[in-house]
Amino acid sequence: MGVERAVIRWYAQRQVLLEELDSLNVPDAQEEHTSLSQEEQQQQAQKRAELERRLRQLGPCPMPMMG
Repeated sequence: MGVERAVIRWYAQRQVLLEELDSLNVPDAQEEHTSLSQEEQQQQAQKRAELERRLRQLGPCPMPMMG
């Protein structure tokens, strides 16, 4: 059962990170008409880089998903 928990925890963390990345990408498409300040663009780039780093750090699924 410990392995199942690890897989579920990994999957949940991965989904949260992917949703946060998606939420950062959606406003980019919507805000083409309005320009963000240089500082806001830099903050978004830093947050995106941090989320991508955390996603890479999470690594692959601890056990292959059965299905």
